Formats: sequence, C-alpha cells, structure tokens
Amino acid sequence: MRTIAFVGQTGGAGKSTIAASLAVAALEMKEDVRLIDMDPKRSLTNWVRSRAARDLEVMASGAARLPALLASLKRAGVTLAILDAPGAEGAASSAAMQGADLAIIPLRPSLFDLRASTQICAALKEIRRDLVFLLNQCPCGQHTVYVQDYIEALAEMGELTSPIIAARVDYREAARSGFGVTELNPRGPAADEMRSLWLAIARRLAQSEARRPARQAA
Repeated sequence: MRTIAFVGQTGGAGKSTIAASLAVAALEMKEDVRLIDMDPKRSLTNWVRSRAARDLEVMASGAARLPALLASLKRAGVTLAILDAPGAEGAASSAAMQGADLAIIPLRPSLFDLRASTQICAALKEIRRDLVFLLNQCPCGQHTVYVQDYIEALAEMGELTSPIIAARVDYREAARSGFGVTELNPRGPAADEMRSLWLAIARRLAQSEARRPARQAA
C-alpha cells in the first residue's frame, strides 16, 4: 500500500479539496482508495456524507490510532491511503508526515504560504520523507510573472509537482456537492489537471519505491 499525506502550516490552501478530487481520480484509475481525515474540521468526512456514490470510505483518525489503521488497511489489500492532516503543527500533523510515503504540500501563490512551507519542508527532510510542492489556486489562463516567481522559488526549495492547479469553479462546486472534478465535469480543464496530477503522483511514488531498497541497504 502507498500512503500520501496532504500537509501544510496554513489553512485555506486547498488540502481537503484536492485530496477529495485526487482520491476520485485514483479510484477511476482502479486504485483501491481510503481517505483518512485527521483534520478537526472534518472537511473530508462532510464531503463524503454529501456524496451520492458509496465507492469511497473516509475514516477519521488521530495521531495515536494512525499506525494501526494504516497497518489494517494494508492487510486488507488497500492500494492507496490519502491522509488529510490539520493545517497546523501538532501530533496529528507529525503522525501524518511519519506515516507517508509521499507528503504533498499545497500552497497558494502567496508570500505567507511560501514562508510557512519552509518550516514543514525542513521537518519532512529531517525525518527523510519524500515531498512535493503543489501550487494551487493560481489565476486561470497563462502563468503571470507573479506566479512564475513562485514556481521558481518552490523549484529551488525542492520538488514542485505538475500541473499547476488553477482557481476554478469546478473545484469549489465538486467539494460542495460530494463529487470529484473528474465526475462533475469530466471534460473540463479541472478534470484534466486532476488526472495529470494523479499520474505525476503515481510516478513519484513508483520512483520512491524503487529507491527504497537501496536506502535500506545503505
């Protein structure tokens, strides 16, 4: 089983919204997915309650329960666990980082988000967790010089995954109504972004898994 965690120091960066749509995109590509809601706001729990389909399970968990929960999902044959961590430091966020094969740090093109991400990036590197930045809620259309500045800054700090996610109405509407964007508007640009994001994340997970035996042998 592969485990990814959406982590970050700030609220409002879109962790839960992207986690929900990414889970649906992965499900559509034949992954057996579980969502683990570690955020006290319970955004994913509320999202799945408004979902008509019963093809995704969201499980609430705190820090202490997480290792046993992940072990049980692995024994059950689940192929992908997606963790939604709180947007603050604490035991739950630390547990999510420890349990992740890959940590995804969503952030907006904002100086506040950029500064906040440096701390969590350092924490992830200290515990030797693979990480990627996800630039979210960017202006639609071509990248402005302003957004390009953040792309370059994040590339210098570490890995910036693609694609850049735009601020589209489909994301808000899907989160409100219990859909993923690939279900809400399958041919729309948001759906294209989310499918591309899942493929990029899947490739990153495969690369990390391929490196793991070498790290363990060393």
